[in-house]
Amino acid sequence: MRLTINTDGGARGNPGPAAIGVIIKDEKQKIICGYGEYLGEQTNNYAEYAALISGLKKAKEFNADEVECILDSELVVKQMRQEYKVKEPTLQKLFIQAYNAATQFKKVTYRHTERANNTEADKLVNETLDKQK
Repeated sequence: MRLTINTDGGARGNPGPAAIGVIIKDEKQKIICGYGEYLGEQTNNYAEYAALISGLKKAKEFNADEVECILDSELVVKQMRQEYKVKEPTLQKLFIQAYNAATQFKKVTYRHTERANNTEADKLVNETLDKQK
């Protein structure tokens, strides 16, 4: 089974209150799962990685063997494709978690998209942060 994972992470302030948004779609692009999660005080990049890791773990629960990960974080996409080095120590740990989560699938692709094309996941981030006020 092939799933599409749209993820977004955001922080209000950097660092600041942070959250993730994850949307998982089936092969017909029908949403089968969507959720947000509050992370506490974190950076934007931390939140982006946390969203990807959470999405990969959730996709495994659906018994996916292939996933396409769509993110609006060019940094995380390029690091996961190993086009950029991961220099920041906290992000190195998150990269390893994401990399290990990805090894459970036969095929994983990472695609960067503009924020305007990632509105469903972005909406979940903002709704989650708004609930923390």
